[in-house]
Amino acid sequence: QLVESGGGLAQPGGSLRLSCAAPGRNLWNYAIGWFRQAPGKEREMVSCISSSGGYTQYGDFVQGRFTVSRDNVEGTGHLQLANLKPEDSGIYYCAADGLCSNWMEDWGPGISVTVSS
Repeated sequence: QLVESGGGLAQPGGSLRLSCAAPGRNLWNYAIGWFRQAPGKEREMVSCISSSGGYTQYGDFVQGRFTVSRDNVEGTGHLQLANLKPEDSGIYYCAADGLCSNWMEDWGPGISVTVSS
């Protein structure tokens, strides 16, 4: 089971930092993906980072605003959200598996991100 933290309310143009952890285990040898789902829309990949951190990918809509990272000592993953837009609002999920994909095996329950003035 994964757990997300760091969500909440931000103003347009603001920032949030999401974190992903797996209580009781270290995620050092897993790729960590970030997904989001807005009301009435399908879930989409936001970003993913390989287990080594040497490979990252982002959804086209990110346009340089978000940064994915990981700390393999702590065994955690992070997603820095910047220059947030109202359309970035939704439930953000982290996921882990051997490789980045849209069908990763382990998922967190999700955390809400709301961008509003």
